[in-house]
Amino acid sequence: MSIIQTLPYEWLVGLRYTRAGKRSGRDSFISFISLISVTGIALGVAALIIVLSVMNGFQKDVTDRMLSVLAHVEVFGQDGGMPNWREAARQAGKHPAVRGAAPFVETQAMLLRDGAMRPSAIRGVLPGEEEKVSDVARQIVQGRFEDLQPGRFNIVLGDLLARSLNVGVGDKLTMLLAQAQTTPAGMLPRTRSFTVVGIFKSGHPDFDASFSFVHVEDAQRMERLGAPAGLRLRIDQVRDAPQVAEELKAYLPAGVVMRDWSKLNANWFAAVQTEKKMMFIVLTLIIAVAAFNLVSSLVMTVTDKQADIAILRTLGASPASIQKIFMIQGAVIGLLGTAAGVLLGVLVALNIDVIVPFIENLLGVQFLSKDIYLISTVPSELRWPDVARIGVVSVLLAFAATLYPSRSAARVKPAEALRYE
Repeated sequence: MSIIQTLPYEWLVGLRYTRAGKRSGRDSFISFISLISVTGIALGVAALIIVLSVMNGFQKDVTDRMLSVLAHVEVFGQDGGMPNWREAARQAGKHPAVRGAAPFVETQAMLLRDGAMRPSAIRGVLPGEEEKVSDVARQIVQGRFEDLQPGRFNIVLGDLLARSLNVGVGDKLTMLLAQAQTTPAGMLPRTRSFTVVGIFKSGHPDFDASFSFVHVEDAQRMERLGAPAGLRLRIDQVRDAPQVAEELKAYLPAGVVMRDWSKLNANWFAAVQTEKKMMFIVLTLIIAVAAFNLVSSLVMTVTDKQADIAILRTLGASPASIQKIFMIQGAVIGLLGTAAGVLLGVLVALNIDVIVPFIENLLGVQFLSKDIYLISTVPSELRWPDVARIGVVSVLLAFAATLYPSRSAARVKPAEALRYE
């Protein structure tokens, strides 16, 4: 005896109604409508998985570019300085998630060259330590990062910033500091001449157009500081940065100020999360439309099977059993559509790096131009929690679509249904 034969009769009848009948073309038409419902749900689920995976991929790609320059966690010393930064770095390194630490000084200035003036975020670093917390040394496209030597007042610029100032390696420029100095002519901004020894390219236009690096001792002299402002830390998992920052308070002296990378770009990440939520809601409407199609399919089935319902009622079936039959039919359609959609969406999301170039070559187009966008390929990052959430929403919508038709079937009166048969 097969497993299907051991099922309750509600399951047997419900599963039977999902297949094409052999008695009339009307049964085949209803089954065709059911197939359309399955297809609609599958396409909606697949579209939602693919779009969210692409958005996750874009977010990860941009985040990686940002964190190649930014620190995962920043620790600021008391009174604007951290003279014992080496000891603080050693203590922070005791946390199992911390991979590296480096001192820094950060300030704002204007860079001047032949009448061109551009604002820049100036970061003072130790070249030998900086590679522990950022990828700037590996992003140098001209010159050498190691040429940032104390007392020489050398500078490394982002490539877009260097291009806007029309400077290259070996050229000199003038830095105008925010602090003013008193002269016989009045209050004037402090200036310092710097020599360009390197140009880096992170791939993120905001950083490439505004960031500059100098030696930390030169930055201290410019800011008139006796020590670095604090430490920049790199950790294993960037998503754990807020939690790690909180835990580090137990390793470091009291009074230090923690700031993780998510707070440095809070507006950008809030905008991305809002966009993802709105996209989830909008694309869920596709599944909702397919669910409405499922309602029409079940209503047609109930109308066509009124004689069958009447016979089952006369044989002793309760209204609850009749309702269960059509709920099973709708649930099976929803589960089939969801399973097919999850399979299709996962396959496309995992192979989008192959599918998109194939479509571009086939149509002779390029979806992402390097001249306009940060990247030229469509990224994708499949997250299984997103897949699970989409699957649950799809199944719930399909189940909700069965409520009205199944209740209508339960209210069918046997005598009236058999009157015209």
